[in-house]
Amino acid sequence: MILVTGATGNVGREVVQALARAGEPVRALVRRPADLPAEQAVGDLDRPESLAPALDGVRGVFLLPGYRDMPGLLTRMRESGVERVVLLSSLATVATDTDNVLSAYMIGSETAVRESGLAWTFLRPNAFMSNALRWLPQLRAGDVVRDSFGTVPVASVDPYDIAGVAVRALLDPGHEGRVYPLSGPEPLLPARRLAVLADVLGRDLRFHDLSDEEGRADMAAAGVPEPYIRAFFGFYGDGTLDESQVYPTVERVTGAPPRTFHQWATAHRASFT
Repeated sequence: MILVTGATGNVGREVVQALARAGEPVRALVRRPADLPAEQAVGDLDRPESLAPALDGVRGVFLLPGYRDMPGLLTRMRESGVERVVLLSSLATVATDTDNVLSAYMIGSETAVRESGLAWTFLRPNAFMSNALRWLPQLRAGDVVRDSFGTVPVASVDPYDIAGVAVRALLDPGHEGRVYPLSGPEPLLPARRLAVLADVLGRDLRFHDLSDEEGRADMAAAGVPEPYIRAFFGFYGDGTLDESQVYPTVERVTGAPPRTFHQWATAHRASFT
């Protein structure tokens, strides 16, 4: 049995679906019942004592980072019979800047997993293609998308491909102790991603690059905490994180090339219409 945490999220949902397609026993950890092709268990990863039913019979876990007591959570998993963990981490760990809140909690999560005594695999993806869903409110209101970091190219990755690598690491031998950087097939500027989306939707869309001051104000207005705003501007404004690199990992592990942004947009057209 494989337990998938974050099972209703962009990546976790894809992992559940991929395991179900493969005919593997899969259990989705949820806070409330959801529309998923899997057995479901209700639990809270910040309360490890709530996880006993979810962990019953589980040998592998797809795990998200950043829970309050990662060492305690992993101890509970090991004592319940879990043997391997695939952690959804981030390339933010390579910055090793623990003053950056995002790097700090990713590094802390990886450290806890390394020290847990469990077999582990780390996935370090570039930004997700599904981040384009953040543009939905603007696209419903008009044809102009305003966003930050317009000059920063990113080889974003489809959550479908992240899930494909996760499933192979959960099911196949030979992935223990491996760190996998993941990307899509090409780096694109935000305006180019929007142009691809415009083509798929049949709309005339335009991109407006926000100044740093406008971008910070927009994030604050959206409720993003100040430490996270500083983290994002450290990554993309100061250039401490390079997500323009293309990695061969997806094809090497899954046998299929990573999906393009056009393929992602086509698959999710209904979300934008």
